[in-house]
Amino acid sequence: MHLIQSTQVPQNMGLRNRKDRHHCWMVLPSQVIENQQQEDGDLIKPRKLPNPILASHQHRSLHQELLFCHRRGVLPKRKTELQSVLEHKRRELHKQRELALQPPSDLEVKLRTRRQRIQVYELEEKKRSEDLKNVPEFVRVRQTLKHVSNS
Repeated sequence: MHLIQSTQVPQNMGLRNRKDRHHCWMVLPSQVIENQQQEDGDLIKPRKLPNPILASHQHRSLHQELLFCHRRGVLPKRKTELQSVLEHKRRELHKQRELALQPPSDLEVKLRTRRQRIQVYELEEKKRSEDLKNVPEFVRVRQTLKHVSNS
């Protein structure tokens, strides 16, 4: 029995034909796909990041509304230049009023007090210079001479 099997094995396993050798190392495409799916199951597949603007609910609703209006032929009308300038001025005035209602910050308070001190000092200097102008000339000269002689 052993002899019979040995004689049959070389005939079945013989790889003398090129077709037999070719089939021996070639893997079928279905097997490759199955192997890739098994390997890919372990890996994280890269995905394109979502655009935050396009993903926002507000943007989508606005876009749908614009498409709807475009289909109906009712597009938002542009305002005239005068209207847009007036609205801009109204907005700026509104912002200034809101800022005026807010309590001033510590820095603003300190700057205001410093500005007031400087104004008071400037007024005193102005009064001194006016007083010196009203004083007769000989008194002014005498005062300067006193300062020069003391030093």
